[in-house]
Amino acid sequence: MHDEKPSVENHSADQAQAQAQTQAQAQAQAQTAVAAAHQEAIVNGWHNPMARIHTGEARLPAFGGEFQPGLYRPVKSRKLANPAPLGLCAFALTTFILSSVNLNARGLNVPDVVVCAALGYGGLVQLLAGMWEMAVGNTFGATALSSFGGFWIAYGILLTPNWNILGEDGPYATEAAKAVDPKMAASAVGIFLTGWFIFTTILLLCTLRSTVMFFSLFFFLDLCFLMLACAEFANDNGNPTASHRLTQAGGVFGMLAAFLAWYNAFAGLADSSNSFFLVPVFHFPWSEEGRETRMAKSERHQA
Repeated sequence: MHDEKPSVENHSADQAQAQAQTQAQAQAQAQTAVAAAHQEAIVNGWHNPMARIHTGEARLPAFGGEFQPGLYRPVKSRKLANPAPLGLCAFALTTFILSSVNLNARGLNVPDVVVCAALGYGGLVQLLAGMWEMAVGNTFGATALSSFGGFWIAYGILLTPNWNILGEDGPYATEAAKAVDPKMAASAVGIFLTGWFIFTTILLLCTLRSTVMFFSLFFFLDLCFLMLACAEFANDNGNPTASHRLTQAGGVFGMLAAFLAWYNAFAGLADSSNSFFLVPVFHFPWSEEGRETRMAKSERHQA
């Protein structure tokens, strides 16, 4: 009778010890799994806390025709068409018109012709394409196309004569404004374009692991914004010659960006059912597709 109580206590202690060991093993396994997932993310170059969401799913390489700068999950049972070519074409045409004005093509130096394209096609249609990119789950495409649609609407309003924002009787032409800076309008437009240069740089950084044609689109667009912003600042500083040269440089880079946008749009539109040929997009060697191609070549050489 005297030995039963110690026996029960020993049994309870053994159970507590076993539970503690089980919990310790479970924690160790969980830590090992987290460390393995973290190491896998580093090896694959994800560096993204949400990267493991798509593990185990079929993903496609970066493609400008889909406005996807990295690996992306294909849309299953898609009810919406690919909106990227529409947004790219809207951007390309409006940029082509403005760049032609900046280059003084055929002596054209009045930008009013841009207003209709900026408000209707480059603005509204591109904004809608960006909204449809949200519907298909493309965050990058939704951000870029919607933002540039908003840019063209804002720029169209800026150039609309009836709004008179930059006109001789506008808010920047008042006596109070002229007393501070006689060419304050140029400085204001320069700051406006500088903001878009910064935004485009952010998008450019997201295309570094995509394709050459997709990256080049944002690279030349970034330079276009930079040149045009500097042109406005040069005009504000009283250097019309430098301003003219910088505007022309912006026109050149804008023209390149426009044709690259059309190129990526064609890549997204063309397939074996409607075209006799497909255009290459040239994956970067360090991209996922580039690494897979190098590994395949290496395996063939070893075989």
